[in-house]
Amino acid sequence: MNTQATPSPQFYLTAPATCPYLAGEMERKVFTHLVGPRAAEMNDLLTQGGFRRSQNIAYRPACEGCRACVSVRILANELVLSRNMRRVLAENADLVGTAGPPQPTTEQFMLFRRYLDSRHQRGGMSDMSALDYAIMVEDTHVSTRLIEYRKRVPGAGIGDQPKGELIGVALTDLMSDGMSMVYSFYNPTMERRSLGTFMIIDHVLRTRQLGLPHVYLGYWVKGSAKMHYKTRFQPQEHLTPRGWELYAEDGAE
Repeated sequence: MNTQATPSPQFYLTAPATCPYLAGEMERKVFTHLVGPRAAEMNDLLTQGGFRRSQNIAYRPACEGCRACVSVRILANELVLSRNMRRVLAENADLVGTAGPPQPTTEQFMLFRRYLDSRHQRGGMSDMSALDYAIMVEDTHVSTRLIEYRKRVPGAGIGDQPKGELIGVALTDLMSDGMSMVYSFYNPTMERRSLGTFMIIDHVLRTRQLGLPHVYLGYWVKGSAKMHYKTRFQPQEHLTPRGWELYAEDGAE
């Protein structure tokens, strides 16, 4: 009989740093490493408990006196497509999303840099190199997929591999209860396509096809303009001290 105890994850606390979402606030995070044979299982449990994954680290906010960051997940099978969402799907009907292993390419990195230089010039990722990008994509011990969105080549058949222009990329974890969008980026000049919205809708549809209930979007911060888009996808649940609860935004479509 094996009486050896199962190793438990060790948690650590970061030093205080400036909050990227709320002016005048400081943030701290609690984190652990996602490695070893139980990494996928731990990723499931921690994500369902409000953690996010970055490479082989799972983390969540642990700020003193502030609980503004709220974990959000879409109820995939119940999402009601608004008129604007239907417009977004129609606008991107010429795109093909192909899921594959988390393998970085030069083409992806060029799009990634273009996205950062346009949208996040002063963010924490603004100085990432090609090596940094490769590590972000490859350093995973869980079930991770990289989805490339490309323009469909005229005359290509339904089963043909798309070889058109790369428009967007999503790094996504496949979990026991759904999909978790780790990071996504896209061509910032194609504003009419609303590619951020499109990729979320696409993940909802993929999750439905898998027969799973949730799409995890990470954190939402009330009052943060850059986070507001997440509450448009209804119905959704927010993680509260009482557990996951249904959330309804005032004036939601």
